[in-house]
Amino acid sequence: MTQVFFVGAGPGDAELITVKGARLLKEAEVIVYAGSLVDRELVRSYAPDAEVYDSAGMNLEETTRVLAQAALDGRKVVRLHTGDPSIYGAIQEQMAELDRLGIGYQVVPGVTSAFAAAAALKQELTLPEVSQTVVITRLAGRTPVPDRERLSEIARIGATLVIYLSVSMIEKVVAELLQGAYTPATPAAVVAKASWPDEQVIEGTLQDIAGKVKEAGIGKQALILVGDVLRARSEGMRAKSLLYDKGFSHGCREGIVT
Repeated sequence: MTQVFFVGAGPGDAELITVKGARLLKEAEVIVYAGSLVDRELVRSYAPDAEVYDSAGMNLEETTRVLAQAALDGRKVVRLHTGDPSIYGAIQEQMAELDRLGIGYQVVPGVTSAFAAAAALKQELTLPEVSQTVVITRLAGRTPVPDRERLSEIARIGATLVIYLSVSMIEKVVAELLQGAYTPATPAAVVAKASWPDEQVIEGTLQDIAGKVKEAGIGKQALILVGDVLRARSEGMRAKSLLYDKGFSHGCREGIVT
């Protein structure tokens, strides 16, 4: 029987946790949460009586010990991660430890900050004839990136980019992007603490975004978004989706011929 639930808390706003995630928090007897990124108020609201551990100061062995012991005691355990656990969530190593111990678990997805950032910008990330590809990536830092996934290599595609964990190195991000299909005039935006009460949104181009971010004092918990889709509101749509075109037929609607 599953005893450990890896739950995505969403990007910050307590209302953006899924219904299932909220239910599991309410039912949890033990919670290990990423205190450096997840608002403790989320835990207080949904699980005021649970035994709570902040993993910010814990290592893998320590978090595993708490999860495993609680599960072996027959208690329902939630491992609460920011955003969606599958995006830079470091859950694979945790699941491997539970596999080794023969303890069952389940992963419950959440809203990743990429989509909260797009919502803050009121921006669709995929637009007809502009970009149909979204790349989620990061710049190499203390965590290495495979050579084939260097930002300068990915930049050759010219797709919509959502860059995590890199805002403190934004000058290097810009330099690498300019080695690809992007130009100094390519639109860029930075959204810090997307969906939190103190959310910050900075918009510009690759020419000026680094300076604007430094001036705003943003150094962490921010996403960098880059691509031509970001100019759609200012310049107007060059093309529209066929889905709602009155002349387009599909399985649910017959197009109107004029």
